[in-house]
Amino acid sequence: MSDKKSISVILPNYNGKHLMEKFIPSTLEALNFSKIDYEFIVIDDCSTDESIAFIKSSYPNFILLKNEVNSGFSKTCNKGIKQASKDLVFLLNSDVQLTPTYFENQFQYFSKTNTFGVMGRIMNFDGKKMEDTARLPYYKGGKFKANKFYYVENDDDVLTTYLSGANALIDRKKLQLLKGFDEIYSPFYFEDFDLSLRAWEMGWPCYYDHQSYCFHQVSSSTNKINKGNSVKIIYNRNSFTLQSLHLQGSKRIVWFLQLFTLTLLGHLLKGEFWILRSIREFLAQKPSIAQSKLTTKTLQKKLDVSYNLNHIISTINRSIADKDVRQL
Repeated sequence: MSDKKSISVILPNYNGKHLMEKFIPSTLEALNFSKIDYEFIVIDDCSTDESIAFIKSSYPNFILLKNEVNSGFSKTCNKGIKQASKDLVFLLNSDVQLTPTYFENQFQYFSKTNTFGVMGRIMNFDGKKMEDTARLPYYKGGKFKANKFYYVENDDDVLTTYLSGANALIDRKKLQLLKGFDEIYSPFYFEDFDLSLRAWEMGWPCYYDHQSYCFHQVSSSTNKINKGNSVKIIYNRNSFTLQSLHLQGSKRIVWFLQLFTLTLLGHLLKGEFWILRSIREFLAQKPSIAQSKLTTKTLQKKLDVSYNLNHIISTINRSIADKDVRQL
């Protein structure tokens, strides 16, 4: 086992007092079990419940940051990421319960100097179903996807396309070098996917540890604001943004053609006219997308690397070639 490292816990919160009451104790138990130095940063995104009063009274040693306006997941997390000072950053959702030994098997991954981060297995709350494991990357038409879940038991070298923002343990210096989440995805969806792709594009792999596991209670903040088609609009807009940012060459051309033919017509034929707003909002982000791409290219040049999606696919596929891979 490698030396343990200190951890900055980053917990974004929006009206989650009842969740923090229930699940913060499990995180503290895991941190204390590992006997490490840590700081706990809660960032409140303009909650209207008693979240702030609860943290102040129950955990006065926590660092409590507050947004002046409701800002969404990316901006809220980034405020905490900028504040973080420990070796590692642990991105945690308020509806996740850790097991006492959660961190014990994860420190070893950071003995590799190029590791970006690691995530553990996410189980549903009754422990009967795996919700999130490692993810295999592939192309479908012109689209880059990573929705095939897999795992390998008793293996400490399992790669994943991306780390879930619910339970990602990440090298702080690398995370801050990437400037955290890209706020183009505000208020939510696809920011963790994008973050991990940018890490891979710097030559920093992401790992999955099957021995570490936590439980997820499905009661996220997005469920509270799922009104009409607003979440569908945001989800699809950000999906388009992700593809536009990371696809290159002929794949990007094929994807654009697919977007304005098969994807658009498929939704319209089903009467899902909200897709027009998703596309309109995506197109309006063209200047921001160009800036995000430039930022990534600039950092790649600084690090003297030029990795892309093809590299992620080939690296992960090679890593599992001779392993007993199990898919969900």
